[in-house]
Amino acid sequence: MNNTLKIVLLILGFGLVGYGLYTLFTPEVSLQAGPLKVEAQGDNTQSYAMIGLGILSLIGGLAFRKR
Repeated sequence: MNNTLKIVLLILGFGLVGYGLYTLFTPEVSLQAGPLKVEAQGDNTQSYAMIGLGILSLIGGLAFRKR
């Protein structure tokens, strides 16, 4: 049971960190029509939260190794 939980936490951690970094560094939506260019500026709070939860999940998965 501990091995399964450890593997799930590690996979979830890598997934959350990867998704958080992807949403943090991908460009926002932009629209260009002739001389007019519009870019949307978003809030990166959700990206930072995903990265933080991923790191906590990785730490939790690595903590099962020491038990």
